[in-house]
Amino acid sequence: MEHQKHLEILSLLEADARLAPDQIAAMIGETPAAVRTAVAELEEQGMLLRYTALVDWEKAAADKVIAVIDVKVHPQRDVGFDRLAQRIARFAEVRSCYLMSGAYDLFVEVEAPTLKEVARFVSERLSTMEGVASTTTHFVLKRYKHDGVLFTGAEPDERLPVTP
Repeated sequence: MEHQKHLEILSLLEADARLAPDQIAAMIGETPAAVRTAVAELEEQGMLLRYTALVDWEKAAADKVIAVIDVKVHPQRDVGFDRLAQRIARFAEVRSCYLMSGAYDLFVEVEAPTLKEVARFVSERLSTMEGVASTTTHFVLKRYKHDGVLFTGAEPDERLPVTP
């Protein structure tokens, strides 16, 4: 199967991981068998890493604290930011870790059951790591949109539909 079809499959699964091979096949003009083979190849090659659900934890009444931490680090000789970023990414509290351009080097998203546990993670584990110069922590107060999905509280789209 051509590379473009693989990208189409990845995009469709990213938008809705519940799509069955026969549904994807109909959308991209392939057979379900070809789609199943392509998905297996994408998984084997490490391009398709995981199938997930997007949960509104506020509606589920789950106590979770999410924080975004800007981290400034001292790059290490021969490995730059990679070694330290990989160490940070391995912490169980870390949901995401990105190398960024701008005033800070790393963008780290963490999750813990309480504000105190996030603070403890930052003060005892993250800030004390060799190579970490400084951190700035921002707490998420409310989510309005994530991965292209609007959450409750966001205003409905009131634009008029455009038809050809």
